[in-house]
Amino acid sequence: MSIHFIRHGETLLNAARVIQPADTPLGPRGLEQAELLAQRIKALKPAAILSSDMPRAWQTAHAISKATGLAPRATSLLWERNFGDFRGKAHKDFSFDPMSMEDAPPNGESLATFHARVEQALQQALALHATLDGPLVVVSHGLVIHSLLGRCIDLNGHTLPERISNTGVSTIDPAKPHRAMLVNCTIHLSGSALADDVKSLSGG
Repeated sequence: MSIHFIRHGETLLNAARVIQPADTPLGPRGLEQAELLAQRIKALKPAAILSSDMPRAWQTAHAISKATGLAPRATSLLWERNFGDFRGKAHKDFSFDPMSMEDAPPNGESLATFHARVEQALQQALALHATLDGPLVVVSHGLVIHSLLGRCIDLNGHTLPERISNTGVSTIDPAKPHRAMLVNCTIHLSGSALADDVKSLSGG
């Protein structure tokens, strides 16, 4: 059995390179991406869905829910990093990379606090998986999954991507050392004109 970590579908602010407020929903492309993702995940016969309840992730989880009949379970541990007062501002408005800053933005979350929360989210997912008879699907955000892969997972020969694609699937073995079996795979979008073509790391 395995755990599938999935980034939500595209939002209009993803495409516009804007740091997203917590309540950002999926855009039209993101809704279509989520439907294609859901059909892929249905074939894996998951036993449970764990998700961030920020709208963009929750909508993605609900697409999977419709396809599988599984009710998603919400957790705030899977929320995207809180960029506080930076949310709603375009990346081009900064003279530095706000995505990688170590200090907490005003009214936001420091990088160390964020990484610690991601580790807690992994432990929650592992504990839930241990109670299941099948795979666990975890729907979250780009920086969460990037942190998870970069700091908590044995990449097992895979390369850590610069960014996690919208609806990218990363699959890990729940047994220690939590080896990656798949990293940032978007084969379900192939040939659909919905592939994520933004090249630089952006929060989401």
